[in-house]
Amino acid sequence: MIITFILFGLLLVFIIYAFSHYNSKKVEKAPIIWDDLLLQHVHFYKELNPERRKLFKKRMSIFLSETYIEGVDLDLEELDRVFVAASAVIPVFGFKEWHYTNLTGVLLYPDRFNKDFAFEKNEKGRIITGMVGNGRLKKQMILSRKALRKGFSPENRGNNTAIHEFVHLIDKMDGQTDGVPERLMEHAYSIPWLKLIHKEMEKINTNTSDIRNYGGTNEAEFLAVASEYFFEKPEQMEKKHPELYKMLLQCFNVKKPDKKR
Repeated sequence: MIITFILFGLLLVFIIYAFSHYNSKKVEKAPIIWDDLLLQHVHFYKELNPERRKLFKKRMSIFLSETYIEGVDLDLEELDRVFVAASAVIPVFGFKEWHYTNLTGVLLYPDRFNKDFAFEKNEKGRIITGMVGNGRLKKQMILSRKALRKGFSPENRGNNTAIHEFVHLIDKMDGQTDGVPERLMEHAYSIPWLKLIHKEMEKINTNTSDIRNYGGTNEAEFLAVASEYFFEKPEQMEKKHPELYKMLLQCFNVKKPDKKR
């Protein structure tokens, strides 16, 4: 009996080791094609030095090992997986480790959808390109593939639906989607941040800002829209919105813009 327990214990240890070893290899190994796709389409990645690029791909692999991506009425392609994973990593790349504990899956729709998640061609009210789910879709994100890909096109830099939604997800991790991402921001910065948000929103709503109009909707949308700008056009934001740029550097723990070496 004792020998049986010992053998069973050894077998259990072996299974746990084999499983963790398998998952570790699975997480760390990124497909070769990723580098080509990222260099071709993802400006943030192109600005990283070689070592940081390796880390970026590893972080993508970790995200994909923890989150499923499912195409709805479409054939999922590797480019779609790369874009979703890159969008998840970009806002939190300044942190040594990050796990989206409030996300289990991403549903990719062909195009825009409505509040009832319908996307047929004859369906009215199809105005949504991305959203973080609630209720029965809790811990899910829904994205339009058309908007996902458009967000990484050179002519559309600064307007990225997927990064926008992942910033909402980060904002939501403290229990409220209110434009104050407490998981990232020290409490002492909350009041100055809110004052800055309202000042910038006023500029948007009086047409005296180059930040996208949707950022003037509310504090949460301002954070998401400003973050798109920050990650996609950092040099322009630093020049045109130095105070906002500095605050977002602190918020996302970005010490300096990465440059290739």
